Amino acid sequence: MTESQHRAAAAKPPVKRGGGDPGARGRTTIADGVVEKIAGLAARDVLGVHAMGSGLARTFGAVRDRVSGGSRSAPAMRGVKAEVGEVQTALDLEIVVDYGVAIADVARAVRENVISAVERMTGLEVVEVNIAVSDVQLPEEEDEADEADGAGAPEPRLQ
Repeated sequence: MTESQHRAAAAKPPVKRGGGDPGARGRTTIADGVVEKIAGLAARDVLGVHAMGSGLARTFGAVRDRVSGGSRSAPAMRGVKAEVGEVQTALDLEIVVDYGVAIADVARAVRENVISAVERMTGLEVVEVNIAVSDVQLPEEEDEADEADGAGAPEPRLQ
């Protein structure tokens, strides 16, 4: 190549293929279950949230997890229902709070944490987070629940 050919090649702008922003080429869809997992984990992170879902749902879930070997994602989604559109999502959460906490404060913190996590991770606008408090966990109920699932069972005396 001669020097004039090098200059002519260098002066040409690079050829763009496909045109436009690469981020705008195609669609991204997010499944309801993805949003439900994110919201469930974010809600559980709030101090004062004892569990997610109604007592009956938690009982059936625990039995199902033991029988089937369990699914890591099932507990994360328990008590959460999401409706996901193209750019927005709405969430319904069912929580159990610890006795003694201010329910309105816990609900506010859950709402803020869930909205922040879902919007940050998905880019979807959260239009509403409805929270239903289905139960209050009393301190003495924790011991009974641990014993019922074997977690609080005493060590055997004989080996």
